[in-house]
Amino acid sequence: MATTTKRQSIIPPPFQGWYDEYHFSPAIRVGDAIWVSGQVGATPDGKVGEDIRAQTRIAFESLKAVLEAAGANLADVVELTTFHTDIQGGTEAFSAVKDEYFPDRYPSWTAVGTTQLSIPGLYIEIRAVAVAGSGGT
Repeated sequence: MATTTKRQSIIPPPFQGWYDEYHFSPAIRVGDAIWVSGQVGATPDGKVGEDIRAQTRIAFESLKAVLEAAGANLADVVELTTFHTDIQGGTEAFSAVKDEYFPDRYPSWTAVGTTQLSIPGLYIEIRAVAVAGSGGT
């Protein structure tokens, strides 16, 4: 993807329904910087993962798909912000799955506890900032 300073909305086909219904871009790219909206533990068709591990895996797979559509990958992530409805009880399980996706070269990370997320039954939401090409090969 050519570098440009023009703002580009990144909407992978599976996320088109959420874009149309909730009026947000899964990601915005300006130049090499990419801001990814919160990815949750539900598939684009609305199926919520059964537990924190399943939801974390769904959210990271969605993050990966959005980044790929933007011309980047997980290695390009420089910052994660995560929102947890059970930050005390779920952080260990979340971290174990996170480490599968980020086994090294860890991004900066801020974890925030919250009482609820946008869809009933969600435990986790992940937003990210990436710089395309910064992660190497």
